[in-house]
Amino acid sequence: MIGTQLIDQYARDISDEKQASVIDGSSKGTEKRYSSLHKDYPDPDALRKLAAAIKDHTLHHLEHYLDKAEKSLTSRGVHVHYASTDEDARQTILSILRSHDVTQLTKSKSMAAEEIHLNPFLIENGVECLESDLGEFIIQLDGDEPSHIVKPIIHLNRRDVAKTFLREGISEKYNDDPETITRQARVHLRAKYMQAQAGITGANFVCADTGRLALITNEGNSRFGMAPVPVHIALVGIEKVIPEEKDLAVFLNLLGRSATGQQLTVYTEFINGPRSANQPEGPEHMHVVFMDNGRTDVLASNCAEILRCIRCGACQNVCPVYRQASGHAYRSTYGGPVGAVLSPILFGSRFPELADLPKASSLCGACNEVCPVDIPIPDLLLRLRDKAKRESVPSAGAIPMSPFATLATSPSLWRTAMTMSKAMNHLPIQVAPIKPLQEWLGQRTLPESHGGDFRKWFKTHKS
Repeated sequence: MIGTQLIDQYARDISDEKQASVIDGSSKGTEKRYSSLHKDYPDPDALRKLAAAIKDHTLHHLEHYLDKAEKSLTSRGVHVHYASTDEDARQTILSILRSHDVTQLTKSKSMAAEEIHLNPFLIENGVECLESDLGEFIIQLDGDEPSHIVKPIIHLNRRDVAKTFLREGISEKYNDDPETITRQARVHLRAKYMQAQAGITGANFVCADTGRLALITNEGNSRFGMAPVPVHIALVGIEKVIPEEKDLAVFLNLLGRSATGQQLTVYTEFINGPRSANQPEGPEHMHVVFMDNGRTDVLASNCAEILRCIRCGACQNVCPVYRQASGHAYRSTYGGPVGAVLSPILFGSRFPELADLPKASSLCGACNEVCPVDIPIPDLLLRLRDKAKRESVPSAGAIPMSPFATLATSPSLWRTAMTMSKAMNHLPIQVAPIKPLQEWLGQRTLPESHGGDFRKWFKTHKS
């Protein structure tokens, strides 16, 4: 769609330094993914299609597997809760914390928690909530928002982090050495772990047959956060359930390689429930909150495949639009191609301004090619564009396409336009007949038009 979208404006205004950080971080992730997958598997696509089939089967029988997961979890001593909306999830977690007199907690990285803005809610209600993932910790210090599913500070560089640590008193003097920054964070966070009364995590997968939670991190912060606390709360989207524990062999091999190019993520934890009598440490109480928050609506739509997503960020890394604009341009918890599909359906009724996101794509198809669960993201974007057209949903920067449709479906008009298009090489942008077209042309350098030349050549060479 020709037009100037909000994401175009963000890409235009983003600083060169921030854009360089995003491009560098995302391009390296794509290179590592390709190298890792193709080195270890002769046919990675077969593995992707298997993962997609497992996910689709689960989503088609989600009620059955959620019920099975609840019974398995309960048998392990886990308290299971269901939350229909974001407010339900927040209130459920607050109620659990108050029942255990919790006033301080640490939290590991969780997109579900970001989705419902859990941190500010808990802080407003008197609970100190500290992010323990290094990237999320920096985001919290800056009052910022994550800009990537896996790498929340992909938009920052080490100088930005060093300035934040100096400002917050975590370091005594400016030092942008990555190892030094990490050590400073470790010293600061370790005391907080020991003071916490509860730990909040997400879950990458919940095995319905055994009730085990798979928790995947690269820093070990979730393990450290759970070890000294009496209460563990896991906030989990209902789509994270998988049928059997053996399915983890497929997903874990794909997740590490797709997210960071690793054969296996550094810390791959299997949470069996609260600690048993013979365990020296670990939470005495464990709660799992299964959250819907619009997922049922997504499941009922013609874009249900987006719920296959295992939050690896590969589609963000490869997307040319994301690289130019960064995750913040999507104005939602989920940026990049996955967010362009998920956010308008998940949050659209509450935030209609996200209706432009399906147009924030070149439809190049790279996102589908790298997706570990083979989500047809370009097809889903087209379905959402069609839905917006049929429902006459307004979109910032859109211009009517009916004139182009008339031109493109009339051979005589098209030939005339191609012949006359050379005149555009000599006309200023200001003479474009439609103002949005002027704005669009003002941000792009078009190639020189050679309209009509091929037809002339073909006339002299046809047999």
